[in-house]
Amino acid sequence: MVKTVLIVEDNQNNAELLEDILSVRGYNVNIVTRGEDALESVEKMKPDLILMDIQLPGIDGYEITRRLKKDPFTKDIIIIAVTAYALKGDEMKALRAGCDDYMSKPINTRELPEMVERYIGPAD
Repeated sequence: MVKTVLIVEDNQNNAELLEDILSVRGYNVNIVTRGEDALESVEKMKPDLILMDIQLPGIDGYEITRRLKKDPFTKDIIIIAVTAYALKGDEMKALRAGCDDYMSKPINTRELPEMVERYIGPAD
């Protein structure tokens, strides 16, 4: 069964880059641009992994992560923060919110697919 990755990213260029990196490797990729849409999408599809931007319109990525990790239905979904917040302490803040890992932007196109595969394995 093909594994699904939900990209929560409000910047279209960043979302398309992430999608390209993962879809070429065979992952099923869905994109949402708002926090509220992320919560709704997760309920419908229960992805294997979420790439979570932190700075989003509406509900930010920290709050989305906290909500998902508190919910018994979604608490086991891997969440990787993918964010421009790259100052000292930002990684720890994402991990404290419940993210399983952290990657700062600009995206390292070699490391990202390796990180995804480390958590959920190859696409199929």
